Amino acid sequence: MSALRPHADRLHGRKRRGQRGISLVVGMIMLVIITVMVTTAFRLSTTNAQAVGNMQFRDEAIAAANKGIEQAISTILATGFTTLPAAATSYTLDINNDGTPEYTISIGIPACVQSTTMTGAGSTGGSSAGLGGGFAASATYYSTLWDVAATVTDAVSGTSIEIHQGVRIPLDATQKLLVCPGP
Repeated sequence: MSALRPHADRLHGRKRRGQRGISLVVGMIMLVIITVMVTTAFRLSTTNAQAVGNMQFRDEAIAAANKGIEQAISTILATGFTTLPAAATSYTLDINNDGTPEYTISIGIPACVQSTTMTGAGSTGGSSAGLGGGFAASATYYSTLWDVAATVTDAVSGTSIEIHQGVRIPLDATQKLLVCPGP
């Protein structure tokens, strides 16, 4: 029996050494798989952060465009709406209040898209158009629809966006002839 024992121990030792080699190969494969998973997770998180950043720049640009359109409409209405701007108007906007303007807003000349006739309603009468107070009961007014376009650019992020805003403005006959002479 003792003669068999040393031979069995040698065979058992060879198996162990062979298993040690396969353990090393399996360990290396697992290490490669884990490395690929970690790298993929990192790339996905970086891509998601970039997408969120792009959405933030886009939303800021839309907010800047809306602010520019509001400013342009306020300026036009303050003049009594008897003239339109002769050229596009540009504004800069410091959206994060750091003292440096981030966005350049270019407002195109408003375009009269549509006008419909309305008759004024006094305080006692009711018109289907609902002009409200301030308009004479017998005067003819026009409900005009205007397209105001704003183009916003940000040199830092490369964001560029164009927004079109429709604005309905009631005009009297004199104003309509001056700024919206179409039908």
